[in-house]
Formats: sequence, C-alpha cells, structure tokens
Amino acid sequence: MNPVGGRRPVRQGITVQTSKSSLAALTLGAIGVVYGDIGTSVLYAVKEVFGSGHVPFTQANIYGILSILFWTLTVIVSLKYVVLVLRADNNGEGGLIAMLALASQAVKDKPRLRTLLLGVGIFGTSLFYGDGVITPAISVLSAVEGLEVVSPHFKSYVIPLTLFVLFCLFAVQKRGTGGIGRFFGPITLVWFLGIAVLGVSHIVGHPEILGAMSPHHALGFMWHHPGTSFVILGAVVLCVTGAEALYADLGHFGKKPIRLAWFSVAMPALTLNYFGQGALLLAEPEAVKNPFFMMAPDWALLPLVGLATMATVIASQALITGAFSVTKQVIQLGYLPRLNIEHTSVRDTGQIYIPFVNWSLFVAIVLAVVMFRSSSNLAAAYGIAVTLDMLITTTLTFFVIRYSWRYPLALCVAATGWFFVVDLAFFGSNLLKLFQGGWFPLMIGGAVFTLMMTWKHGRELLNQKLRADAIDLQDFLTAVFVSPPTRVEGTAVFLTAEPGAVPNALLHNLKHNKVLHQQNLFVTVRNHEVPWIGLERRLQVESLGHDCWQVVIHYGFKNDPDVPRALELLRGRGCDMEPMTTSYFLSRDTVIPSIGSGMAPWREKLFAQMHHNASAAADFLHLPNNAVVELGSKIEI
Repeated sequence: MNPVGGRRPVRQGITVQTSKSSLAALTLGAIGVVYGDIGTSVLYAVKEVFGSGHVPFTQANIYGILSILFWTLTVIVSLKYVVLVLRADNNGEGGLIAMLALASQAVKDKPRLRTLLLGVGIFGTSLFYGDGVITPAISVLSAVEGLEVVSPHFKSYVIPLTLFVLFCLFAVQKRGTGGIGRFFGPITLVWFLGIAVLGVSHIVGHPEILGAMSPHHALGFMWHHPGTSFVILGAVVLCVTGAEALYADLGHFGKKPIRLAWFSVAMPALTLNYFGQGALLLAEPEAVKNPFFMMAPDWALLPLVGLATMATVIASQALITGAFSVTKQVIQLGYLPRLNIEHTSVRDTGQIYIPFVNWSLFVAIVLAVVMFRSSSNLAAAYGIAVTLDMLITTTLTFFVIRYSWRYPLALCVAATGWFFVVDLAFFGSNLLKLFQGGWFPLMIGGAVFTLMMTWKHGRELLNQKLRADAIDLQDFLTAVFVSPPTRVEGTAVFLTAEPGAVPNALLHNLKHNKVLHQQNLFVTVRNHEVPWIGLERRLQVESLGHDCWQVVIHYGFKNDPDVPRALELLRGRGCDMEPMTTSYFLSRDTVIPSIGSGMAPWREKLFAQMHHNASAAADFLHLPNNAVVELGSKIEI
C-alpha cells in the first residue's frame, strides 16, 4: 500500500470552478488576500526610486522609470508567477514548501542533488520570516506616514500610531480571521478602485504619459544609465512586494481566480496609479517627496490615509496567516519542533493560530520600526530576502519542469533562464543595500535556518540512537508470549518513532505494571512531502498476532494530525477500539548532549533545549488528555 500521492477529495473542487458565483467569490477573496500586499506597493515604490538620489529628475527619466516599473510587473508577476509558476501545483497546493516537495520528489533518484535542493528550499522558507518582518513594518508605516502630508505636526505621532496599529493587528490573531476575513476582498477592491481613480485623475491631464508602456523607454534608460539602472533595481523591486503570495495561495483560491483577479483588477489599477504618479511628477516635480498621497486633493487626504492603513493591515494579515501555515507545514516536514497550534475555526481547519510565531513576529516588527523609523529606511532593508526567494523559486521550477514534467532541456532553460537572469539582477542590486539594512532580514532568515537545520539533524541523530538501541518488536512479542503476563481489558496504543521497534513505553509498562492490555497497537506517524493524503491511504496495518497490530498513519504536510480519528478507520478490520477503554502510552525522551561525533556542542545544547521546550506530542496528535500515559527516558546524542 503506497500512501504517498493521495489527495484530499474536498480539495479537488478548488482547482476547477464551474459555478460563476463561486468563481466571483473566489476572485474577490483573491483580490483581498493574494494582492493586498502588492496593492500597497504604490505607497512607496515610486517615492523610493526617485528619492534614492541616483536618478536625475528629467522627463525622459520619468518615462524610463515608469516603463521599468510596468515591465517589472509584466515580466515577474504576469509572466513568471501568473503564467509559469502557477502551473507547478502540488496536488492543488502552492508555495515554496509545495514547490520544494515537487522538486525533491522529481530528483529522488539523485540523492546528492535532492539533499542540496532541500537545503536551498528550506533556506528560502527561512527567508520568508525575514520578509514577514519587513513587509508589515514598511506597509503600515508608509500608510501612517500619509499623516505628514496632511500636516507636518503629525510627524511625531507616526511611530507610536504605527506600533499601536500593529499591536492591535497581532492581538486579534487569536480570535481567528473568519469574522474579519470576509471584509478583506471588498475593502481591497475599494482600495484598487481608489488608486485607479487617483491615477486616472492625473493621467487625463497628461495622457502622453501612457506612452511609457513602450519598452523602448525602459531599454533607453538602461542603455544611457547602465550603472544607475542596476542600482535602482533595489528600489524597483518594491513594486512586486508580495508576488510570492500568488503561488503560496494557490491552494486557497485556485489558478483561475488568481489569474482573473490579477489581469482584471490588480494589474490595471497598479498600472494606472503608477502612471498617474508619473503624470503628477511631470506637472509638479516637488511632489517627489510623497507622490502617492500628493495625488489626492486636500479633502480626500485623511480618508485616503485611513483606507491605506486598512489596506496595509489586510496585506499584513495575509502574511501573518501565511507565517502560521508555513510554520505548521515545516513542523510536519520535521524541520521545527512541535509548537502549540490553536484552531480558530470549527469549519475551516486551515485557520490556525500559533502564539509563539505570532508574538515573535510582533517583537521583530516592533524592533524593525523602532530601528529604521521610516518607510524609506525600511526600503533599504527590503529586497534581499524576497529577491533571493524569487531566485530560489525559479531554480526549483527548473528542476520540476525538467525532471517531473520531463520537458526537453532546451525548453526548460528557455522557460526559466530569462527569469533567473532577471531575478539575479534584482538580487545583485539589493546586495548593495546589505549594510544599509539588508542585513536585518538576512539575520532573521539565517537564525531561523540555523534552528531548522539543527532540529532536523538533531532528530536524525536521535533516531539513529534509538534504532541502534532498539529491540525487534516481532521477536520481543514472540518471547513475551512464551510466558505471557496478565492481560487486562482495553486497548493500549504505543506511539513509536520507528515501526518494528519495541517502544520504551512498552518496556516500562511491563517492568513496572507487569500487565499487557487485551489489544495492543504500535503506532508510527509518518509525514510525507505531499500536501494531502486522503483517508483511503491513511493507514497501513499489519497483524502481529495475539491481538497486537503494527499501524503506520500517513499524513501530508497540510493534513492535521489526529491519531484517535485515524484509528477509527480500524473498525471492521478485526481491531475495534472503544474510546473509553483506550490508553495512549508515550515515551517522553530527555536529550543529553555529549561530546562525540554528533553536532557541534553548541548545536547539541540548542537541540536539547528545543526538544525540551517542544509542545507535548499528546496535544499535537490530538490525544485525549485523560487517556495519556507518559513514561520518561534519557538519551545521549
């Protein structure tokens, strides 16, 4: 029985939508969740390009910069993500973890390459947290900075108000997004309509600005200013903030709604606003200090600041929710210890809240706001993490279409090579900002990557030690039943990391209690590099005789582990369990670092601390609290 590759049936309907009302609802949802981040980039992208001081303020340069912005949106978002990357769905799911799973499965017959790709993909996932700190900080801060345009007297209130808005956002996370989520789409749609109207109001005075859509303006600027063009790519990349969300939210909305929302609403509105800002700069060059807010008439400034703040909060909410989802997936892939995960909806299992991640992000974001103090300074920190993630996504895409889809090498190179060069140029430009703030998201990503790899390697060492000391289960049971102990009513479920090995909890139970239950299940939970494994492939069952069974439970990295519910599938297979007479035995191992051939001493101590602080396996596996027996043991690594 091969459990890998199973697909949760209810997900199959997401990728193909036949109902017009359903398509409309999903498209509206995609506008709010998928494009909230990129929709707020108009607040700061143009300002940072011209505010960098590298671009001489001339009409030709305005045309050139607008053309570069337009074609950056076209090449990176429209062509790379919407057209190409969205095709690489993993059983209907997207995101860097899903892409990593696809790529690693595609090269599973090449172990060295697979190990390398896993390392690269996990590093890209770690960088997501660095991006997750900078993006909410720069988005909310840039919106609140609109108050400075209303009146310079508001300047001293910008930082405190930004921190207050962010605190409120993180404080409500434990209540879930179900209640406020329904407003994301409509509010973001109003935002896109608003920025489009602002753009049109200035374009009508200078309609010739639309000529900047011609690529010859971008090429001309780059030809005459090659050095400047490379430097400003670090600011230009701000116009594609949140592009990775296109792929990450594939499983929530499907390809068609995401593509429809982009081409019908998001891209037209962004284009109109950018060109409107360009028209404003042609007429009023002094507006360069904050071209977005200076587009609005005085009477609309305060409402626009309020709308912008709501839009940036929505953009930040989507990213926070993504951080919860990614963390859960990484835990189930074995790269982080178990954390306390709370479900905030009884209907949607995808709505989760992870307190540790929530408040860690908040502390890091507060640190970023207090350290950098303005959206312009944060813009220097933004870019390295996200462009490196884009580069990693392009690289993994190549291996998927080459080794999984089996396309010819020349076609694979042609399909991804151009995007790789573009991503590399953006990444190289952002490296110039390393000492101006780019180190900050890299530091966060590096710290998370160290934790992930330490946990992964530590778990491997721990499992090696357990296997080395393990006793074969079948031989042990044969010996036990030569002179069987007293059998008591009920079912004992022994959780074990390796099938076929005697759990320590069983040894302790026989040693201290000298009894064996009427039914004994030796259960191993396996997580796989696929998003979903359906119920029909959930269990592997092997009878060991004497009312003992070896059970392996299979989950994808987006399934919710629930051992009691999975074991209900045993009914009718000769092993009927009664919840009231079932006990779950777990071994609570204490890791002891030791000098030897394992990891560096500091990493062994770090792993031991992570292992100690991991949330209880009983909670993670949804075991009933009143039926769990934990027996401890010490293990040296």
